[in-house]
Amino acid sequence: MGASLGHTEYLPLWEAGAGIGATTLPHYRGSDQSRTWVLPVPYLVYRGESLKVDDDRRPRGLLSDKVELEISLSGSPPAKGNDARRGMPDLDATLEIGPSLNIALFRSEDRMEKLELRLPVRTVIASDFSHFRHAGWIFQPNLNLDFKNVLGNRGWSLGLQSSLIYTDRRYNRYFYAVDPIFATVDRPAFSSGGGYAGTAVIAALSKRFPSYWVGAFAKWDSVAGAVFADSPLVKTRSNLSGGLGIAWILGASSAKVEAEN
Repeated sequence: MGASLGHTEYLPLWEAGAGIGATTLPHYRGSDQSRTWVLPVPYLVYRGESLKVDDDRRPRGLLSDKVELEISLSGSPPAKGNDARRGMPDLDATLEIGPSLNIALFRSEDRMEKLELRLPVRTVIASDFSHFRHAGWIFQPNLNLDFKNVLGNRGWSLGLQSSLIYTDRRYNRYFYAVDPIFATVDRPAFSSGGGYAGTAVIAALSKRFPSYWVGAFAKWDSVAGAVFADSPLVKTRSNLSGGLGIAWILGASSAKVEAEN
């Protein structure tokens, strides 16, 4: 990996804002149906020495020069009107939240390139906002490669991530089980234990301008070889999704700190 010349400048200790984004996502991993969502995009950056919230808006604390502990967030949208689940309960939206231990494997001298091993463990909560239920656990070890100042040294950041996914029995039951009461000729009863749940590859591109932030992502997701891959609710072995967003910086601290941008 070749090093790109970055630059250090003084930026606000914190910034906050809001915007809007659009994304197209499958109803669930392995579904052959998708939906486009238009959603609000929060923007929060905190550049403290021991606690940081970067442009990906995940709080992280520095344990050592090469080890960080952060809050890992993910989730899935509700799935209503899914053909494979006709006659079965709809899937509620899920929130995944938990800790992630991040270990720096490589940093370029100018800090413009970084390779991390990330080990997030997240609990899954399903809800339609009238009730909440625990829907299992997910472990998603991944390699994350970050580049700053790509595209001709113009301030764009590029992130690449490749991950393995492991889920427990409760998670697989929520998304992929077919109870005997819902079985049909074309949809036999199915149940799965926990274990390997596939792979995912994500590419994300973003840039902070003086008064706003823009970002976009593309994701390839595969359930090939997953313990639930034979579920009749799995209609495709892989999904491609993506999205983009813009957020305006509405407030910032008067205090400045040295930061790479």
